[in-house]
Amino acid sequence: MTDLHGLILADRDAPELRELVASRTSASLPFAGRYRLIDFALSSMQNAGIRDVGVVMQRDYQSLLDHVGSGKEWDMSRKRGGLRLLPPFGRVSKNESVIDALLSVEGYIRDIKQNNIVLARGTLAANIDLSSAVRRHLETEADVTVVCAERDAQVSRQRFVTDKNGIVTGMKQRRTQPDPGLSSLEMYVTSKSRLLELMEYCDDAPGRRFHRDGLGRLLSCGGRIAAYVHPGYAVGIKTVDAYFKANMDMLDDGARHQLFPAGRPVHTKERADVSSYYGEEATAKNCLVADGCFIEGGLENCVLSRGVRVGSGAALKNCVIMQDTIIGEGAMLTNVISDKDVSVSGFVTLAGSPKFPLVLPKGSKI
Repeated sequence: MTDLHGLILADRDAPELRELVASRTSASLPFAGRYRLIDFALSSMQNAGIRDVGVVMQRDYQSLLDHVGSGKEWDMSRKRGGLRLLPPFGRVSKNESVIDALLSVEGYIRDIKQNNIVLARGTLAANIDLSSAVRRHLETEADVTVVCAERDAQVSRQRFVTDKNGIVTGMKQRRTQPDPGLSSLEMYVTSKSRLLELMEYCDDAPGRRFHRDGLGRLLSCGGRIAAYVHPGYAVGIKTVDAYFKANMDMLDDGARHQLFPAGRPVHTKERADVSSYYGEEATAKNCLVADGCFIEGGLENCVLSRGVRVGSGAALKNCVIMQDTIIGEGAMLTNVISDKDVSVSGFVTLAGSPKFPLVLPKGSKI
């Protein structure tokens, strides 16, 4: 698939992620112990043979730069083309909508040599078979193919109503209930010329919304929009609750195998760590524990990133613990999200709830 170019929007933060995006863009959030959210979009494109990809950034993108680097892990480190990290330039809006992000890199888009573009969000936890999506786009001769899920994926409030052939006949905007139609995953396959046309539509519209003013106008003018239904796990990470739940989902074999199928590997930046150590009194029940951890306490339904230390007698239940966090002996944590480099003193008790987990900010000392 040499005639494809990828565009990943890592341009905005979701304010509902609160402390988790205080010093990073949401696309670089750690996930499932050893990955970052942007790994899924990059890996989906790599598995489809897309080697030229632009990542559109907006602010707080240092952690994203550190993680993605030259793109070597995704076979995108090349002398010509490959991975391009696009800092903010051109027109920038405080609204940080899809169209504003695209318009800020309009010059880059116009210079793309490929005729077709895959546009994706960097905050979607989904392993998309883009080869199948592109084939459907070409077979249906659609102006735009939208990648959707049958169930609510918490990605957006946009839904597409289709006929029996999977061609879009209507759109539902800002839906908060599970209405008829397919849930948008905010991933699209289209031609470069059509994307530039949609950007022009939106720029001239009062609301400047990609779905309503771009795709809506295209549909009303007789344009052909096809839907490709992703059958596997898919969740958009825009809130603390969604982030916590998605990590907890990875403790389920079915959800984990859908997100990490053998045929479409998810690649990430490597970090050389030794195997995790478990002390004589350590216990771990239904957990994901990355390399480099030192466990002497008890874990239940937890996701631990690399380099985490859990002291003797500590008890963690339903927790997401990020890289290099230290939990002191005898500490009790329940429904907690700990960001990187946090230190929790011994015999401290911290608890949130499943729907409102307690978040410990990066580098904090409790």
